[in-house]
Amino acid sequence: MTDTTSSSLSESIAARAENLYRTRQHLCADAVLLAFNEGLGGGLTEQQAVGLTSGLSIGQGGAGCLCGAVGGGALVLGLFLGGEGRAYRSAAKVREAVNELHTRFKDAHRTTCCRVLTKAVKGDEAAHFEQCAGLTGEAARMVAEILFNARPELAERADRERLAVRDSKGRGLLRRVFNRLFR
Repeated sequence: MTDTTSSSLSESIAARAENLYRTRQHLCADAVLLAFNEGLGGGLTEQQAVGLTSGLSIGQGGAGCLCGAVGGGALVLGLFLGGEGRAYRSAAKVREAVNELHTRFKDAHRTTCCRVLTKAVKGDEAAHFEQCAGLTGEAARMVAEILFNARPELAERADRERLAVRDSKGRGLLRRVFNRLFR
């Protein structure tokens, strides 16, 4: 895989995660994990993925601590770097990758704390939404870069068609309603 291919795929995953957030289908942590799970065949159902991430958004369940997109990214790295049947042997590799994600995000934003990240937009719902949508995509991009550096073969199995899906807000609303009624 070339750097250009890796970069293009990282951008596609970031755009998909951001779209899942922007169309209000999912919050930050959910959107990050779902974009990778769908795009790289992570093997989780949507319900499982959302179940894993449901407490991470809004700064760890509303506490305002770790940015949910970073927390979702940590789950992605564990899912794809944790190894099948070799979780204990892979734990150090996962911790190293999560540390890299944390460091990159903190270097870019001076913090990973949701409360601090959103302080400037507190009380402005539209600005808060825009900021979090952007952070969701950015965290997903960082995770993709780390992941493809560690496991370049994952790019070969990427479902580029699924990653190219860009739902409209209307379609996002319909999906949300359908999921709540029938799942």
